[in-house]
Amino acid sequence: MAISAPTKTSDFSGFLNPNIAAPIFEEAARLSVVQRLARRIPLGINGEAVPVVTSRPTAGWVSEGDQKPATSGAMALRTMTPEKLAAILVVSAEVVRANPGGYLEQARSDLAQAFADAFDAAALHGTNTPFDAYVAETTKAVTLGTATQQTGGVHADIVAGLSLLVNDGRRLTGFALDDSVEPVLLSATDTTGRPIYVDTPLDETSAAVRPGRLIGRPSLMSENVGSNGVVAFAGDWSKVVWGAIGGISYSVSNEATVTINGSLVSLWEHNLVAIKAEAEYGLLFETGDGEPVHFVKYLYSQDSPS
Repeated sequence: MAISAPTKTSDFSGFLNPNIAAPIFEEAARLSVVQRLARRIPLGINGEAVPVVTSRPTAGWVSEGDQKPATSGAMALRTMTPEKLAAILVVSAEVVRANPGGYLEQARSDLAQAFADAFDAAALHGTNTPFDAYVAETTKAVTLGTATQQTGGVHADIVAGLSLLVNDGRRLTGFALDDSVEPVLLSATDTTGRPIYVDTPLDETSAAVRPGRLIGRPSLMSENVGSNGVVAFAGDWSKVVWGAIGGISYSVSNEATVTINGSLVSLWEHNLVAIKAEAEYGLLFETGDGEPVHFVKYLYSQDSPS
């Protein structure tokens, strides 16, 4: 058909309007296991100085009239700096024209999931991470299936992880669990026959992140927690803080060039539309000798003894 004017980038502006940025960010937070377990703090464009307690005051008993002991506490400042996370979604102009509203709703969910997956992979396993530490760096580890059923089975293995933390002066406030370990936990009981894992009833059983309780602690289960044999993490999540600068920013173009399959492709020449989304996140662990000492990782193999 004849046209009266060329198609411009502005013609697509209504498909992704500004008020969609905040929902993308909030959905990313709901889908991220680490962001839900850890503490969120404000993050400025130049980073954030976070006070970390390095020693605490102590008190001592004294007799009447005796000198009271002097004591002190100490703190240090650690800086959480923002790092950029980005994605470019490329679709054909025909797809946009055919069903723009429905497609971009799906694109919003896909972008949120992509941001959540990338954040968790970096925070948990160090995958392409720009941050100084990640949870899997901990040297505390337990293999599920090590204890026989007669000696407590999986329940004993979970408690062994708790013991590693407690014996090191740490706490266990919650679990991050991979979907792959769910059958193992559902079939496990304590020494009195009670299930050690209880999922929280949900109206949406297909939720990406599902809450529950494991040995009396809150847990979150997702398909994106495990990697390289590690299927779960436990520890003190108050020792992890994260932040973000605003929400996700975006731009839409049908005139730029984008690298596809290793080559630069002209969007205009191929009738394509690109949606670029980016956000800046910060993540900071309280570590000891560079190690996230407040955590233990659980490993599992189908060949593990039971």
